[in-house]
Amino acid sequence: MDPARKAMIAGRRSPTRRDVTSPRHDPTNRISKSTKPTGSKINSKYLTQDEQSRQFVADEDKFVLKQSKKKANIRIREGRAKPIDYLAFNLRYIDTDRDVFDDDDADVDIDIPAPGDVIESLDGEQITELDSDIASYHVLETNATNREYWKALQTLCADRKAKLDPHGHERRAVSSVADDIDKILAPKTHDQLEGLEKQIKAKLQSNEDIDTDYWEQLLRSLRVWKARAKLSQVYEKIKEIRVNQLKESDPAKAKALGQSTSAPKVAFGSQPVALASASDEKATQVAVSSSSHVDRSAPPGTERFSQTDNEDFSQATKALYDREVARGVDENEEIFTSEETVTSSKPQWADKYKPRKPRYFNRVQMGYDWNKYNQTHYDHDNPPPKVVQGYKFNIFYPELIDKTKAPTFKIIREHGRRRGESFAAAGEEDTCLIRFIAGPPYEDIAFRIVDREWDYSAKKDRGFRSSFDKVCSSPFFS
Repeated sequence: MDPARKAMIAGRRSPTRRDVTSPRHDPTNRISKSTKPTGSKINSKYLTQDEQSRQFVADEDKFVLKQSKKKANIRIREGRAKPIDYLAFNLRYIDTDRDVFDDDDADVDIDIPAPGDVIESLDGEQITELDSDIASYHVLETNATNREYWKALQTLCADRKAKLDPHGHERRAVSSVADDIDKILAPKTHDQLEGLEKQIKAKLQSNEDIDTDYWEQLLRSLRVWKARAKLSQVYEKIKEIRVNQLKESDPAKAKALGQSTSAPKVAFGSQPVALASASDEKATQVAVSSSSHVDRSAPPGTERFSQTDNEDFSQATKALYDREVARGVDENEEIFTSEETVTSSKPQWADKYKPRKPRYFNRVQMGYDWNKYNQTHYDHDNPPPKVVQGYKFNIFYPELIDKTKAPTFKIIREHGRRRGESFAAAGEEDTCLIRFIAGPPYEDIAFRIVDREWDYSAKKDRGFRSSFDKVCSSPFFS
């Protein structure tokens, strides 16, 4: 036994001198046994049952998606494509996950309609089937860009189904404001629409007194236009890639494709996909050129636009109205249409001229009132509710019989209230009617406004101003 160990057992002090028979300690030549692998390292080489199941499902989804795309390509090449096949075939040009071995040299020669045109060409039953097919692709897809593509198509399908439903929830809003909303949103880019979407959401979540129905409809329409803008970006990128591929095999077709502004036509049964006669293309170009000067940064309004059976829809009025809409609204403005019913007797000239209601495009200026109370309880990071600070009226009278007489207006205070008096409850403001009178063939028109003292200083951006240029009456006061 080692002397040191023997001493330890006996309770004696270990000898200071090493016994010659004990092993020599050499720190530079020490041999140690290898460490055995721990259980966690062994187990990490194997997947759990749940992980194996998830991996199996993912691989299965990937296989199904690949087969779906392959079948779509085959049906396109054989001329028996369904609507979903065109949408899937379009994506192959920008799909980074596609299998290049599935490509065919002749694929680049196949003309494919724009995604939006495919959807707009379908009837109710077809759009329902297509929506289901798109949902299947969206669920199986893992590529983020591809998922955005299918999501945008789902949005357009939902919009198409809503338009085809005569009893849908959107019919009232569509009939009253859809055209005006489209004129505001159509020229905006995808990035601009995203920024506007944030503003509208903030507006709906605020405590401001707004027309919630209008803003919600505006948000729904904005999402549709955002989807269209996204798909337009995708289709332009697809066309660019096709042009580059065709430059080698068919330079003439590549040049024609690069210069074309319309998508090709494809028919599903009796329904033609995408647009295309020369007259239609010309009409589209005219419409685009007439709206190209729209203020792209202008936020939309807050109220519904009213339409009645006797409203003036002449070409002259439409041109004036479209021009004013194209100007948009400034950052501190909102569209104003608090129109009131005018009770009046039949005008004397009604037998000679057909009475008509003038069209208008009015704006209300909103801002913060930094009075002493608001300065005490609010700051610029937490501002008070906005209040009305002025109105801009643009009422169109292009067919006024006597253009030498400018339209007039008068203020009507109800219930015997006089100027300067207040009948409003605490925290509220009195309102009054402003009634515009022009003469034949136009009826009177009135709007409800806040009853405050007007600023007659006529400064650059504020104060009372009124003008009439023979076709449009434009009073402005704050």
